[in-house]
Amino acid sequence: MSQTDNVCEESVYNKIYNEHGSAIWRFIYFKCGNSAQADDLVQDAFVKLFQNCAKVTPAKAKSYLYTVANNAFLNEIAHSKVVLKHKNQITSNTNKETPQYLLEEKEFSEKLERAIASLTESQRTAFLMNRIEGKKYKEIAVILNISVKAVEKRIGKALATLRKNIENI
Repeated sequence: MSQTDNVCEESVYNKIYNEHGSAIWRFIYFKCGNSAQADDLVQDAFVKLFQNCAKVTPAKAKSYLYTVANNAFLNEIAHSKVVLKHKNQITSNTNKETPQYLLEEKEFSEKLERAIASLTESQRTAFLMNRIEGKKYKEIAVILNISVKAVEKRIGKALATLRKNIENI
C-alpha cells in the first residue's frame, strides 16, 4: 500500500481487514478470554476505522486498530468494575435498611450496652480504652498505672463476661 491510498476506499479497507483482523482478534481474545466479546471489540474497532477513514493513513491503520480495540477492552473492564461496585452497594444498603435488620441491630446495641454496664469498673475502663479508643495494652497500663499483665487479665475477663451476657454473637 502506498501513502496515497485512502482507507476509505473499499479495496484498501478490505485489505487492512484481511491482513490485521485475525491478529487483532487473537490479541483481544487473549486479553478477555471470551470469543463473543473479542468479536464485538474487533468489529467496533473496524467500525471506528471506517468512521475515521479520512483521518487514518493505511500505514497507521494497524496501530489505530490495536489501540482502539485495546482501549475499548479497558473501558469494558472499567465499566464492569463500576457496575459490580454499584451492585455490591445496593445489596449491602438494602440488607441494612430492612426493618428486621434495624430491629435486630437495635436489640443487639441495647444488649451490648447492658453487658458493658455489668462489667466491673476496672474491666470496663480497660476494655473501652482498648476497643473504643484503640489504645494498646502497654498504653493502658501506663495510664492506669498497672502492669500489662493486669490489663490483659482485665480485658480477658471483660470479654469472657460479655460473651456470657451476649448470646448469639
